[in-house]
Amino acid sequence: MTQIFGEDGKVTPVTVLTVSTATVSQIKTKEKDGYTAVQIGTGVRREKNLSKAQKGHLKDLENLAVLKEFRVDDSALNRGDKIEMDTFAVGDNITVSAISKGKGFQGVVKRHGFHGGPRSHGQKHSEREPGSIGGGGRDGGRVAKGMRMAGRMGSDRITVKNLKVVGIDKETNQMLVSGAVPGRRGTLVEIRG
Repeated sequence: MTQIFGEDGKVTPVTVLTVSTATVSQIKTKEKDGYTAVQIGTGVRREKNLSKAQKGHLKDLENLAVLKEFRVDDSALNRGDKIEMDTFAVGDNITVSAISKGKGFQGVVKRHGFHGGPRSHGQKHSEREPGSIGGGGRDGGRVAKGMRMAGRMGSDRITVKNLKVVGIDKETNQMLVSGAVPGRRGTLVEIRG
């Protein structure tokens, strides 16, 4: 992330995304596949890392590293078409999806925002504990489903809607998007218009 200054002098926090060219690798139709979709691939893989099935599927296309499918109602695209960054323009509202940063096993204070126990009056080792989880009563002496507890946090697919394209640099294939985008540096991000 970084920040840019607008013409009015206001600062805008932005995320810099490197946009790679995507290639249409397959068109799925209602008649043949039961639904309509477009499969898009990006990145390059070495041929020795592809299976025979992948080589056959990507015949007369480059060795695409990542394939992703998008449901569409009707598509004007054909197999082998390139989707460039000029699909987007400054001022467009976009939706961004990615896998968020993994944070490992976290306690309830970080994971769910619990306040923990009191810090005084004889409390010992209970500063960040969850407290009671409601053992008896209506749940019958068991842990109720959905009980907020410590556990693994992050590495979830997160979608952020209504982000604005603030700038586009065609020479470096970079797009400036207002606000934060899920994931760490190097995460594969899905941008939808």
